[in-house]
Amino acid sequence: MSASEKKKKEKTSSEPPKLPQELSHKAYKDELYRLQVELVKLQRDIIAENRKLLVILEGRDAAGKDGIAKRLVEHLSPRETRVVALGKPSDRQQTEWYFQRFTEHLPAAQELVIFNRSWYNRAGVERVMGFCCEEDYERFMVSVGMYEDMLVGSGIQLVKYYLDISRPEQKKRLQDRREDPLKQWKISPVDQVALKHWNAYSRARDEMLLRTHTQVAPWNVVRADDKRHARLNLIRDILARIDYRGKPSDGIHPDPRIVIPFEPALLGAGILAK
Repeated sequence: MSASEKKKKEKTSSEPPKLPQELSHKAYKDELYRLQVELVKLQRDIIAENRKLLVILEGRDAAGKDGIAKRLVEHLSPRETRVVALGKPSDRQQTEWYFQRFTEHLPAAQELVIFNRSWYNRAGVERVMGFCCEEDYERFMVSVGMYEDMLVGSGIQLVKYYLDISRPEQKKRLQDRREDPLKQWKISPVDQVALKHWNAYSRARDEMLLRTHTQVAPWNVVRADDKRHARLNLIRDILARIDYRGKPSDGIHPDPRIVIPFEPALLGAGILAK
């Protein structure tokens, strides 16, 4: 192989994998239905076996966390399923141990809980917007691994996803929120300055992933520019991780171009939006 051919091959191999083609509405709805049937089977097994499942959804503003949470729980039993999306802490909560207000929402036996944003607010929004001091930030980064280790040690199955979108896609979605009267409730002061602080959020994301990715509680990156592929493959990933009665014999397999287990090398691979 010539030097030029070798250089071309190295350049090609370093490029991020291309996203799959856009799904038609029918193909998306058919596959979503199939996967939601599997989620119902999974929930029945969680209840029968007294399991505790906690799913954390993190990501930039407008990354699609609300949409994924909605599709996850759409046909599940509301008695054993909760979506937790906490607002700004009260004056009293600001004086509590940081993890205290999250801890009361953790799953008990037979429950599936989804955190639509979580304690990782401290590593993202609070860090970028100056809502916490440096000392509080560092204390969180040091202690979150120990906290999650205790959760997993107590029998909670913890799965963490970071939904990543490109800057043009975020701009498009934020503009859509401003123009669509049915999405007005999604607009917040933080959304208004999300694009302005894009680079700061990128740095905060990278540091969070590097410092809080552990063997006990690893991160998974979801390439979420295409909402349909992101929703389907995140659901597939959850189903693939857990054995349950009635699971298809050939398994369920997320697209590795969409859901990617985090590793430090990803930060320089062109996969995460910069």
